[in-house]
Amino acid sequence: MSVPSSMRVGPFIPTILLKKQYLMFYLIIVWFSFIPLFLEFWIYWHFLWNYTRPIHFYIFLPLLIIPMYVTLVFSATFIAKIFLVIINAIHKPRTGVFLRHPSNKDYRYWCMRNVIKKWPFWLSHKFPFPFMNNICFKVFGVKTKFSNSLFEGWVGTEFIEFGKYVVVGQGTLIQSSLIIGNLLIIKKTVIEDDVRIGSHAIVMPGTNIKKRSVLASNSVTTVDQKLDEGYIYVGVPAKILKKNYFFEDGLQDKLCQVEDVEALREKYEKMYLKRYDEKEKFKERREKKKKTKEQEQYLYGLELKDGDEDNVFDDTFTI
Repeated sequence: MSVPSSMRVGPFIPTILLKKQYLMFYLIIVWFSFIPLFLEFWIYWHFLWNYTRPIHFYIFLPLLIIPMYVTLVFSATFIAKIFLVIINAIHKPRTGVFLRHPSNKDYRYWCMRNVIKKWPFWLSHKFPFPFMNNICFKVFGVKTKFSNSLFEGWVGTEFIEFGKYVVVGQGTLIQSSLIIGNLLIIKKTVIEDDVRIGSHAIVMPGTNIKKRSVLASNSVTTVDQKLDEGYIYVGVPAKILKKNYFFEDGLQDKLCQVEDVEALREKYEKMYLKRYDEKEKFKERREKKKKTKEQEQYLYGLELKDGDEDNVFDDTFTI
């Protein structure tokens, strides 16, 4: 399963953090997010174990798992949001090109923000319903709609704006920050309405994809690239392939013009279907092979009649 890019790109994992002290944010958020979960379980145990039969406690316990998981996600998101508000009040996030060095405040606070967001985003993405992921994006400032399908992509967690009905393919990376050498690039990425992004594509920071555009699979945009409205882009870097006609009016009527359905089905079966349940018998295969060999010998004899046999052999050994 894919995960948000806040867990994959840049110094987000503990082994390559700018400072190991930032892990304190992560541990505190994990610890406090479980407190409402324990309280919820205690209430459930208190009422079902003491006031009803103990068997009811075990019968209805599986029904409590999903509410408890939702509680864990919301509590983690709430606590992380409090930390994020405090961090942003001390140093407001901004776009630009910054030096990747501990002395740079923008780089340090960028690392802090992503450590704070890591736990709630991990929880929300493991939830089997994608609406929880969209809620988490909205809480942390990513502008998106519930009509968007972002669940299978790796999406950044800040300075990204989505329109309506955006579809992101599996394993696609949409980012607003990028590390190149000793530089940290943070730029706002905008993806407008009705955009389709193929699987394993990469959208670089600062990219602006206009309405009804398509970024093909395995394609890569450049930093600050603008993709015009209504076109299909493909390649590394992404370039215009052709105009996108899939949003035109009356397209369904154009695609469904089949005059003879039976003739089309017969052609399909002849070209693409192979019946393995009707295997030829040994005698039939032997007769077919014999017939093919006789045809080859007959054709070879016709070729010899067209020219002189001696000339044929002479030409064969001539260098």
